[in-house]
Amino acid sequence: MKRREELNKLVDMSDSDLREEAVRLKESLFRLKFKLALGEMDAVKRVREEKKTLARVQTLMRHRAAAETTR
Repeated sequence: MKRREELNKLVDMSDSDLREEAVRLKESLFRLKFKLALGEMDAVKRVREEKKTLARVQTLMRHRAAAETTR
């Protein structure tokens, strides 16, 4: 998925969906890092993509929280 499409999808998510997505990404990263450490797969690119997506989700959550506190 293109970065812009992914960002639009994330922006359209509700707060609870974003939290669920963050949990899913953290679990996915844990599993990927574990497999990478065991040498089962070579997924360095996928690990990077997951980390970036998690950062985007966390940034959106922080922006929404900041917008709520300023109201």
